[in-house]
Amino acid sequence: MLTAMSDDASALDPEDRKLLTLARSTRARNGVAEGAAVRDENGRTYVAGTVELPSLRLSALRTAVAMAVASGASSLEAAAVVTTADGVPDEDLGAVRDLGGAGTPVLLAATDGTPRTTLTAG
Repeated sequence: MLTAMSDDASALDPEDRKLLTLARSTRARNGVAEGAAVRDENGRTYVAGTVELPSLRLSALRTAVAMAVASGASSLEAAAVVTTADGVPDEDLGAVRDLGGAGTPVLLAATDGTPRTTLTAG
């Protein structure tokens, strides 16, 4: 179940703004469709762009979650996605939920980094 939370940009925590900045930078630097960043339970961040190979296609958010898991993270505090898409696919929200729990916030932002909304997957 997808739930929209606050979409007030002024209410963003500095650490959440950092996630958006990292996601936006990765998207722009790599020239990919989307950029994502996640923060684990220890405050470490993992950043990724969309992966589009002939044999492997992963969204930026699923890639960032996979990087966190591969690095030993046992939970997530927050995630951010910078994209032209209007939403976050259920599969991406599911990956965040699997590692961070149902209440983990996922910030959705436009390509200029402007927050659009904050989602959770229940």
